[in-house]
Amino acid sequence: MGKFFSFWILWMLTGNPFIALLILLVIIYFLDRRFVGIFPSVTRPFRRNSQLRKLRHSLQLNPHNTSDKRELARLLMEKKRFRQALPYLEEVLKVIPESAEIRADIGLCCLKLGDLERGEQMMLDALERDPRVHYGEPHLRLGEAFSSSDQEKSLHHLDQFRKIQSSSSEAYYRLGRLYAQMNRREESREAFREAIAIYRSLPKYKKRTERPWALRARFRLIF
Repeated sequence: MGKFFSFWILWMLTGNPFIALLILLVIIYFLDRRFVGIFPSVTRPFRRNSQLRKLRHSLQLNPHNTSDKRELARLLMEKKRFRQALPYLEEVLKVIPESAEIRADIGLCCLKLGDLERGEQMMLDALERDPRVHYGEPHLRLGEAFSSSDQEKSLHHLDQFRKIQSSSSEAYYRLGRLYAQMNRREESREAFREAIAIYRSLPKYKKRTERPWALRARFRLIF
């Protein structure tokens, strides 16, 4: 009712329902970005592409800059360009072979590219070096990768992930989605409920980042 009333006022002010609707959508978008965070940032892709260009230029000038290679790989992974990211990560690993984070990133790229054997090995190596690497996300990724081919292994990694990520709405939302993919509906609903419960227990300063995941979990429970 409030949105309809706002639309009606804007319609009266502009004299054009299409302009009024556009203004209302822009207002909703900015309010969401400021207080909720469900909608994606419209400027993020442009800023990311700009960063990619700068990093590539920097590496042309200094091909041995490990930090630039690492950042470039991270941005490529954000864009789901795992095949492009993998060579940079492998070059970084040669310089810092003890890095659990780089091993986990290589493992993720391999999993996304369909190389489950190497992806699993890199993930397990990373977890052996640091059981909490990337806040336990390798367990989630392995759970996703084996959800259809080896459910026992998948559930083992999901259980490990749950133990590490005990106060993250995002973690339980992702867990609920994965359980849903495995057709384990009751576990899925329970994970979504837990995501909402965790959000309610968080201090105010953390609710801003966890709110989108709690809302997504509520939406999943309803539909």
